[in-house]
Amino acid sequence: MEGYNFFTNRTATSTRFRKNLTNSRSNHLFILISIFTLFIFLIFFFSDNNYTITSFFSPNQDATQCLHKTLIGEKFMWYAPHSGFSNQLSEFKNAVLFSVILNRTLIVPPVLDHHAVVLGSCPKFRVTDPNQLRFAVWNHTIQLIRNRRYVSMADVIDLSSLVSDSAVQVIDFHNFVQLFCDIDVKDLCTKNLKMEDSFFEKLMQCGSLLSGLNDHISDCVYAVEEDCRTTVWTYQEDGENGSLDSFQPDEQLKKKKKISFVRRRKDVYDTLGPHSRANFATILSFGSLFTGPYKGSESYIDIHEAPRDQKIQSLINKIEFLPFVPEILDAGKAYARHTIKSPFLCAQLRLLDGQFKNHHKATFQGLKQKLDIVRQEESLPINIFVMTDLPKSNWTETYLGDLANDSESFKLFMLSEHDELIKKTAKKIVDKGFVEKDCYGDQKLPDVLLHVEETVCSCASLGFVGTAGSTISDTIEMMRKKQICSH
Repeated sequence: MEGYNFFTNRTATSTRFRKNLTNSRSNHLFILISIFTLFIFLIFFFSDNNYTITSFFSPNQDATQCLHKTLIGEKFMWYAPHSGFSNQLSEFKNAVLFSVILNRTLIVPPVLDHHAVVLGSCPKFRVTDPNQLRFAVWNHTIQLIRNRRYVSMADVIDLSSLVSDSAVQVIDFHNFVQLFCDIDVKDLCTKNLKMEDSFFEKLMQCGSLLSGLNDHISDCVYAVEEDCRTTVWTYQEDGENGSLDSFQPDEQLKKKKKISFVRRRKDVYDTLGPHSRANFATILSFGSLFTGPYKGSESYIDIHEAPRDQKIQSLINKIEFLPFVPEILDAGKAYARHTIKSPFLCAQLRLLDGQFKNHHKATFQGLKQKLDIVRQEESLPINIFVMTDLPKSNWTETYLGDLANDSESFKLFMLSEHDELIKKTAKKIVDKGFVEKDCYGDQKLPDVLLHVEETVCSCASLGFVGTAGSTISDTIEMMRKKQICSH
């Protein structure tokens, strides 16, 4: 990895690849509510993290320096990832695309804890306001740093093929926050902060400004107000900029929820690019960048091709699949080859989370049908690698329990976070990461179980059965399509 410069043709803070993986104004009522919400949140958040709160904090934008002098002239883009890892990865791909279209350096986020930050439902027009979403991400990220659990998305996803392309410019949030706030992030690990401390004040000013809590338009930060309730972002779609999207809230929903939203299709380049007010801002700050198909439309971003822009079209093709880092891929392949050894089937059964907890029967039925076919073609016992969120203690009286009890016909394999392979893989990722060791001497190991499991499933030669509608299943299908296991 040596030799990569994360700021290609720009000022760099380090020469190591890993270390450089480094939006109408709000009315006064919203400002007051936001600040009050911030205060209440801080009381609970910092009281759980050994902070002493002694005074009320009122942000002072004018006192916040936009960027460290070493990066004057640079333009950046930030966004608020959320939900589970697969959603976060999907958002990251969209963020890469937006950053190149808008010619901005992308601030790479950490991997957030599963559902530590949630968006809500776009189809039901019930989502978290972008400003609040951004501030929730800011606080969670600061908490990850203080708890020594910060792992960059770039420590998990191999970005080497992207950063080798000079069109893609990235900096990791961990490094960016030092330059944006003009602080030493190491102090987050060591200081017992009080609200009257200048360091704490500067930190909260940064979070408030970057999130757009006070003023979402300035020469420093342009906080994007559009979200999936009002906007579908497009690119180079003739005649569509400002047109109505095909999916709108129905009259029943408008009346029930008192919704007045109208969804319009907006060209991201025309709206936020070089001829827009947003272009004057050093930092362009988005909320969620997650999208998905719904009733013939996309929930937020509808950019699948760019026939008149070959550079962007090439990027769209490239980000369709971004592999895990070699440490994760090697671990998954090793488990398939040396532990399971023989041909096997992978069953990804999501049974507890969200909508999936109401569809156990359909999920198990798909697996049963697949196994009935495999049993006619393969000798017994059939090897099955199971990845599921249902604890083994709850398998009784389920189809999984039946499979586990039929040892003559089936041999089940599973991984857990306590397995040595998972611990060693997590340790390798920490050791190769960019985090400074004098601040993170007792860095907590990241959760890499899901990523290794997905890699194992990509190696299942007898086939794959995934949970319908699961983004995890979609990821595995893509890995199998790209034949990751054979590389």
